[in-house]
Amino acid sequence: QVQLVESGGGLVQAGGSLRLSCTASGRSFSRYAMGWFRQAPGKERDFVAAISWTGVTTVDNSVKGRFTISKDNARDTVYLQMNSLKPEDTAVYYCAARFGAALTTGYDYWGQGTQVTVSS
Repeated sequence: QVQLVESGGGLVQAGGSLRLSCTASGRSFSRYAMGWFRQAPGKERDFVAAISWTGVTTVDNSVKGRFTISKDNARDTVYLQMNSLKPEDTAVYYCAARFGAALTTGYDYWGQGTQVTVSS
């Protein structure tokens, strides 16, 4: 059974930082890309960032320069370092996995989400 488990969410003041982690299990994730998405209340789920098996990254313009995605293949874990957080970053953050390239769509596996709240 495939599982993606996120951690690291919480409450932080504007300008602060958080690091999210997502650990995958249940199958081999070799050649899989891992991504982060977020969904704010009343809005659709949006792409944030993704990283391929080889380390190629794709980052949405809304977070470029503030968020960094990285991974540890040996641990099947992907990270999202979030700096200079803004109240508009408040959302539930989801980890996802797909075979192949680090695209913005087409993810097959999803985590349960972790809440990030940024206070002003």
